[in-house]
Amino acid sequence: MKNAFTKDLGLALLRVVPSLMMMSHGLPKLQKMLSGDFAFANPIGIGEAPSLFLAVVGEFIAPIFIILGFKTRFATIPVIITMLVAVFIVHGADPFGKKELPFLYAIVFIVIALVGPGKFGIDKK
Repeated sequence: MKNAFTKDLGLALLRVVPSLMMMSHGLPKLQKMLSGDFAFANPIGIGEAPSLFLAVVGEFIAPIFIILGFKTRFATIPVIITMLVAVFIVHGADPFGKKELPFLYAIVFIVIALVGPGKFGIDKK
């Protein structure tokens, strides 16, 4: 019984802490978007406004779902894509030290996608 509890507690921490940290990166982008300033990088060539919108979804909206454990595996997809774009496109020519944080986030959210939300999420099984 204790093993199951600690496993589920670990999964909850794995969901909540990185998601809160991710939201700290997404909040300024959300505020920028809400203020009407859509000037943003265009790393995949779809335009500044759509790129900003997708970054907000990946860095602020999806982490809310992940924290709640609601549609967790689905919600990790925008976060993972956003982080992989940061690693391979935005920081593609940069040294590894610059890519390290988004790479680590991508791995953490891939793990969350693989293991699911655990008992302390809305999607609990």
